[in-house]
Amino acid sequence: MHKEQQTNIQAKRSKRLLSLDALRGFDMFWIICGEGIFHWLANAVMAKHLLNRNPVNWQIITTKDLSFFERLLVGISNQLHHTPWNGFTFYDMIFPLFIFIAGMSMPYSFGGQLDKVGADKVLVKKKIYWLLIKRTLILILLGMVVNGLLQWKSYDNTRFASVLGRIALSCFFAALIFLNSSFKNQIIWCVGILVGYWAAMMLLPVPGFGAGVLTPKGNLTSFVDQHFLPGKLHRQVYDPEGLFSTIPSIATAMLGIFTGQFLRWQNEQWTGIRKGFALLGAGGIFLLFGLLWNMNFPINKNMWTSSFVLYAAGWSLSFFALFYLIIDVAGYKKWAMPFVWIGCNSILIYMAAHGLINFESTSDFLFGGIANKATGAYHNVVLWIGVAVIQFTALYFLYKKKFFLKI
Repeated sequence: MHKEQQTNIQAKRSKRLLSLDALRGFDMFWIICGEGIFHWLANAVMAKHLLNRNPVNWQIITTKDLSFFERLLVGISNQLHHTPWNGFTFYDMIFPLFIFIAGMSMPYSFGGQLDKVGADKVLVKKKIYWLLIKRTLILILLGMVVNGLLQWKSYDNTRFASVLGRIALSCFFAALIFLNSSFKNQIIWCVGILVGYWAAMMLLPVPGFGAGVLTPKGNLTSFVDQHFLPGKLHRQVYDPEGLFSTIPSIATAMLGIFTGQFLRWQNEQWTGIRKGFALLGAGGIFLLFGLLWNMNFPINKNMWTSSFVLYAAGWSLSFFALFYLIIDVAGYKKWAMPFVWIGCNSILIYMAAHGLINFESTSDFLFGGIANKATGAYHNVVLWIGVAVIQFTALYFLYKKKFFLKI
């Protein structure tokens, strides 16, 4: 193959997927401002129909008196709550989707470096390992900062486990497998993690409870958290980002890696549209497998069960396929740019929205006059729309200035 042809192929492979940035931004949107907007919209709807009732407990509310639009708002709000234990909501998908997306980016970032003509792969890998270690440690530290590390109270009152910590650890180990295994062995690793985790959870006895107990207090992940996780547990008897339940999240990242490898794969017969629909089909298959495994091993985010990994991956594949077909294949990009602004600075806005900046107070300062003219719960709707305006404006400015926080 001529050098020019090699360069062209590498250029195609390294081309950035706008849909990936947009989906990352879409994912992050809900936890920085989207949930606040829709919760208060649903609150306002319920307050109008059911005075003197708790508007958050949507389960007790009948929808006969609601219009279609009002039912839609309430339905969206319902989906923006985590499932208490077993089950799955849209909000339960946000975290695994972010890890899945992080996995998808690895074949592009690491694969692009290793594919360079004349690259010393041993040297390149050493650089990648160093970056992985640094990134992992920084994310773990930032996760603890989000949890209030800088407001140090005591060891027992400090939570060391975190969302950012799980992202760091799952992606670190998934990257090691990706960099040091053939594609066949990567699949074996992924299957082994899921089956091994299921076997451990179902067969290893927990002192005082026995084997196969999947209650909040009696499951194996809770036992590991209670005895080996340092600091404070987020849920008293377990931590949803605990030690043992981080193991299956590695498989979540690996399923993203497989998706990224498939997209980078060059074959004239596999056009973008064929790949997009193939991913949609794969998403449906993973949803089915997740539901089937749910019969024996419940879909549960807190334990990050193997069925949860497959079911969340099914939704992740489906959402990405739609974004990919619309944005990268069909070329409809403008509508997605606000999500791209978020996606390109996702860690920065996550940190800002979770402790560094009080966006609600800022919105009240800037838009309080407008909000005060709104009645009832719509006051808070206006304030949360103000939060979104502030965040999108800041992120647009950073995007135009090409300032991206990369860890």
